[in-house]
Amino acid sequence: MRDDMPDETRRSHLSRTFDEDAELYDRARPGYPSELFDDLDALAGTGPGRRVLEVGAGTGKATVPLAERGCRITAVELGANMAAVARRNLARFGWVEVVTADFETWPLPLEPFDAIVSATAFHWIDPAVRMVRAADALRAGGALAVVATQHVAGGSERFFVDVQGCYERFDPATPPGLRPAPADDVDTSDHRDEVARSGRFGPVVVRRYEWDLAYTTAEYLDVLRTYSGHRALPPEAREGLLGCVARLIDGRYGGRITKRYLTELRVSRTL
Repeated sequence: MRDDMPDETRRSHLSRTFDEDAELYDRARPGYPSELFDDLDALAGTGPGRRVLEVGAGTGKATVPLAERGCRITAVELGANMAAVARRNLARFGWVEVVTADFETWPLPLEPFDAIVSATAFHWIDPAVRMVRAADALRAGGALAVVATQHVAGGSERFFVDVQGCYERFDPATPPGLRPAPADDVDTSDHRDEVARSGRFGPVVVRRYEWDLAYTTAEYLDVLRTYSGHRALPPEAREGLLGCVARLIDGRYGGRITKRYLTELRVSRTL
């Protein structure tokens, strides 16, 4: 199962769950590898004075590093609570504006942008309009940079085998025997195909970054509480699942596990 391919029948509902606890999201969710922002400068032309539209800014996990590099950012975020936290995190950057709106209907400014960045958010935008809207917002030759993050094999691998028993017990939608895939087996060519079908962008350039992040039991439970699928579970099932996960980490893994992430940067330019 891909982390950036939500069930289309529930996409709109799930996309709104993040706003329920924006402070938790801001505290628990990781940021992005520093190399990604170097590659954004090189491939998408971000940097000092460049006009950047960020789609799905959340609480500013990618916005802050872009602002620190001098980008002039308009950050569009659907959730009012998430946008409020983003404004707080970005208060020191006078050249950043956070707009509470959905990208699908937000009126595009007359002046086009040099680049669009969407970090772990583009898959929540309506696929019927996201490529066209992105192209319309960009100048000729402007860049669309989509960042996606996957959980892949690695880190505390045995834990992620053992924990499936918790998921199969408390979340009946869990496929039996589900395992994180090796990074080399994660096929994200569907984004290339979507870009090509749009007819509005040139070829996609891809960069990949694998990285590990260690969590205590409490930290891992916090990050799980920010995931849309976990938040959408009935409260009793969600608390049962989290309790099961906690007992597993504390009982067999000494209260600490490591998760491996694959972050992928996908950049294409308007024709």
